[in-house]
Amino acid sequence: MELFSLENALNLGVLIFLQAVLGFDNLLYISIESQRAPAADQARVRKLGITIALVLRIVLLFLIMSLLQTFAAPLFSVHWTGVLEGDFTFATIVFLLGGAFLMYTAVKEISHLLAIEHLAEGAHEERESKSAAQVIAMIVTMNLIFSFDSILSALAITDVFLVLATAIAISGVLMLVLADSVADFIKRNRKYEVLGLFILLIVAVVLLGEGGHESHLRIAGFPIEPISKATFYFAIVVLVVVDLLQSKYQSKLAAQRAAAQYGSVAREDWGGAS
Repeated sequence: MELFSLENALNLGVLIFLQAVLGFDNLLYISIESQRAPAADQARVRKLGITIALVLRIVLLFLIMSLLQTFAAPLFSVHWTGVLEGDFTFATIVFLLGGAFLMYTAVKEISHLLAIEHLAEGAHEERESKSAAQVIAMIVTMNLIFSFDSILSALAITDVFLVLATAIAISGVLMLVLADSVADFIKRNRKYEVLGLFILLIVAVVLLGEGGHESHLRIAGFPIEPISKATFYFAIVVLVVVDLLQSKYQSKLAAQRAAAQYGSVAREDWGGAS
């Protein structure tokens, strides 16, 4: 196949769009996780973390394409009939561990945000206790976990390495451009941080479902079924719409309460004057 062909050009366009869509949850994680670093280092942490992860993602692409059969072959199997059954490959183990860790992170952060202690002075500093190096390491690690899903999806479209690497590089540049804006938006609008964490929670469920399905995992005799991409994006849209409607409704209630309070004060003043 010629490298500069119409087919490769079309595939590149599709892949850039695919990488951008699949990279949204990754960008969201980076924006939230980077806030755990010292304030002066947060922008540098995001850029350095994304850059390192981008290079490693291209290396991972090369390894997956070179060792596709190795990644597809089961590393071990569990056949505890009626309790736990499955054939686990390297990729499915990454999905399961990554999904479990992301779920743990999302639940822990949601619990932290809802805790009364979070409102106390000094709680913000406790959350930012990680060093810049630790946050960069977490961003790179989770970026690679997200990479498996996007790379395996991309390989279904084309197997031309240069086309795939170009799409990954362009998506990485877009992440670098948007990372600071997304992080600043979340920092200015803290109410959307909970929304972002719930989206990451859904992403964790998707990773666990994907890993469980690919490994033919059965727990207590029940098979693990994956969540379709359409269902995933529909759930995100519903979450965003509900959150926006809730915010608008809360603003309306606040305005009504303010108007009622103002009317009550005005009546009291009028009664006192008379």
